Amino acid sequence: MKKRRFRFTKGDRELSLLALPSIIYIFVFSYLTMFGVIIAFKDYRYDKGILGSEWVGLSNFKFFFISEKAFIVTRNTIMYSLWFWVITTLSALLIAILLNEISRKWSKYYQTIMFLPTFVSWVVVMFLAQIFLNHNYGFLNRFFETIGLERISWYLEPVYWPIILTIAHLWKGIGFSALVYYAGIVAIDPSYYEAARMDGATRFQMARKITIPMLSPLIIILMIMAIGNMFRGDFGLHYFVSNNAPLLYNTTDIIDTFVYRALSVSGDMSMATAVGFYQSFVGLLLVVGANYTVRKISEENSLW
Repeated sequence: MKKRRFRFTKGDRELSLLALPSIIYIFVFSYLTMFGVIIAFKDYRYDKGILGSEWVGLSNFKFFFISEKAFIVTRNTIMYSLWFWVITTLSALLIAILLNEISRKWSKYYQTIMFLPTFVSWVVVMFLAQIFLNHNYGFLNRFFETIGLERISWYLEPVYWPIILTIAHLWKGIGFSALVYYAGIVAIDPSYYEAARMDGATRFQMARKITIPMLSPLIIILMIMAIGNMFRGDFGLHYFVSNNAPLLYNTTDIIDTFVYRALSVSGDMSMATAVGFYQSFVGLLLVVGANYTVRKISEENSLW
């Protein structure tokens, strides 16, 4: 059997040029910067630099893991990531299926409206949240007053914030996720639906028996990517929307916000790097493990 030789065609050259900015970006910010990982194993001092600082081994990791914050930020990061993926996937699938049921003309308007929040900065979302949640002039507290209820100090009550963060996450991200699934639905061969209609299948049955099974490879791929990012939470969501309120740390704090405060407040570069390395290493293990599991079940649905 002859070996197939790789031929670099004109089309490949054009695609490579399109991908070149992303390749350069990833190389510069994801690979060249990996040299700084050694800071996690050193007592970093600015005057001595990376190479001149003293080696301390795993002391920085030990300092993090024996602190009470290690369990809290790890728990919050994992639980929020899992919950956000579940609620976003279910909601995006539902919206994508509904978009497929309306005319293409109107679906374009709905897609645009849902996609716009994706481009809104989390800083802007922070001010929008304050408009609703401010204790004195917030819309929600004013509404509560009109119906005879007491005001709520939202930024002092951690119990409400899992719901608030979920709403903010859905509002900003569900449009993009729905468009991804909608693109997958559009790519499904229409003959499947025509045959189902001839057999008398309802819209719900077609969605359950055709749409969702045909989208399963896409859902699995996005699931693997979500598992890989399970230890990498949304910094903007947890830091800006909660206004970095200290009383909410036990509920809203994740690894990313913890690392940021380790740098900005205490200036401990070594511990912050150690926590970031721990975050990346566990994320790598998770995505490799998830892909291995999927490959054992269905090799065609795995990433590699």
